[in-house]
Amino acid sequence: MSRGHLVVVGDALLDRDISGRATRLSPDAPVPVVEEETRRNRPGGAALAAALATADGQEVSLICALGRDGPGEELAELLAAAGVRVVDLGLSGPTPEKVRILASGRPMLRLDREGIAFPGPPTEEAAGLLERAPSILVSDYGRGVAANLRGLLEEAAARVPLVWDPHPRGPEPVPGAFLATPNATEAALFARAGGEGRAAAGRWARLLLERWRTSSVAVTLGAEGAVVVGEGSSFAVPAPRVAGGDPCGAGDRFASRAASLAATGASLREVVEEAVRAASAFVAAGGAHASRPGAAPPEEPADATELARRVRGRGGTVVATGGCFDLLHAGHVRMLEAARSLGDCLIVCLNSDASVRRLKGEDRPLVPQEERAAVLRALGCVDAVVVFGEDTPERVLERIRPHVFAKGGDYEVSELPEARVLARWGGEAVILPYVEGRSTSRLIREAANRATKGI
Repeated sequence: MSRGHLVVVGDALLDRDISGRATRLSPDAPVPVVEEETRRNRPGGAALAAALATADGQEVSLICALGRDGPGEELAELLAAAGVRVVDLGLSGPTPEKVRILASGRPMLRLDREGIAFPGPPTEEAAGLLERAPSILVSDYGRGVAANLRGLLEEAAARVPLVWDPHPRGPEPVPGAFLATPNATEAALFARAGGEGRAAAGRWARLLLERWRTSSVAVTLGAEGAVVVGEGSSFAVPAPRVAGGDPCGAGDRFASRAASLAATGASLREVVEEAVRAASAFVAAGGAHASRPGAAPPEEPADATELARRVRGRGGTVVATGGCFDLLHAGHVRMLEAARSLGDCLIVCLNSDASVRRLKGEDRPLVPQEERAAVLRALGCVDAVVVFGEDTPERVLERIRPHVFAKGGDYEVSELPEARVLARWGGEAVILPYVEGRSTSRLIREAANRATKGI
């Protein structure tokens, strides 16, 4: 067995996505009518985690339990197409299915098809695989596979890195596991403690570390990243901001990437930081709905143009704004937050240093464009920044083609050259409220006056 081999243990599901458009309400009930356009089946649960690890370039074996039915056969074919070796313990009932109804790329309803079913006992093939495994991921969905193999997994955790993604209906992670990865809801249930946010997550992680006797616990917080507690260390890992996206499968993406890296000898911090980045990129690319067996893992958008394309492709609204943003102040921030509320992503078109000098004078800007861009990107309401050298961002707007261009101030829409540009593809320019008394020029004058007075 190669050093790059990952053994995934857990409950395999068949996920079905039915996608379409919702443009009207049903005449017999106040519910949307979805006009079906496409159907797609994909691996779910532990099967998704295994397929994602294979896409990372890993050699992957999946120990799971499949029903002797049509969904089980479909799932086996999908895993084979993804390059995953399957060790089937057998399932005494139907293969679980999760059906999602989506409209314009957004989930509207989920239907679970489950029956009474029990996985078979460990086989000699499964036991041998776990004895030789260089690294293991337990992707537990509470349907019995991890519980049936617990003794073998306890032995394995003493020898090799083992990552355990737990489920409230399943067993606790085995002692000695390298990393347990509950999400915030699961961690609160396991810890039997209330609270919310990173502070509460850190408290849950410490309680679970002591109870489970794992080497570390990472509580995943979705768009807020993860909080990690290990033996003698604790830290938070923020997530890159993503626009829109689909979080379905993000936990499996996090756990599969963490398990792949754990086998390389990477530190706990390196493992979690890379797993957070991988999960964020996965969400930005459309989540499990957009994944394809055997395809390369998604990457974060390379630039504003790519970000806009992805958001439009998911049926989202792209918003852009522009300005110099020299000495960022409260008025800027309020305007940017208002602009972001108009859609699913906000792209800031930033005047270059040369452009600012032409517009504001030779003594401006006070802050170089690279630093202005860095400050803007750090704001939670900003998804991307693109610098332009002209007096107005017409060329940039032609590339990103936003649905909305927002401008703060006391302008009229008819005065904005950007309005004429957006009209070419049916976009709209809007004026946001002006924050009285907030301006960079005023701040500069006040600073100069105070310097003169020696304040």
